[in-house]
Amino acid sequence: MAEEKLLTVRDVSLILGVFEKDVLDLAEKGVIPAYKIGGLYLRFKKDQVEQYKKEHPLMHSEYQGKERTLQDMIHDFFYFNDFYILAMFLIALFGFLVYRGL
Repeated sequence: MAEEKLLTVRDVSLILGVFEKDVLDLAEKGVIPAYKIGGLYLRFKKDQVEQYKKEHPLMHSEYQGKERTLQDMIHDFFYFNDFYILAMFLIALFGFLVYRGL
């Protein structure tokens, strides 16, 4: 029996034509069934996503055909990586303070 490949948030956003944050919001609300792998990674079944798209064709029409701008990509980057950016900043700050001998 072949294993079913689960989709990532990015895959679902491309299928539905919405932003990744919107996919996370839909999964959090329970609109689209999502599965946590190892309690950490959010994944989706392709047939369930396709079924949702079939049932709600006009729900996300404002995103259809809209190119992702640089601003959208920067927003997504900071939305998904804010913890790591803050951690790197604090490590650099503490390293600087230790180096200066304070």
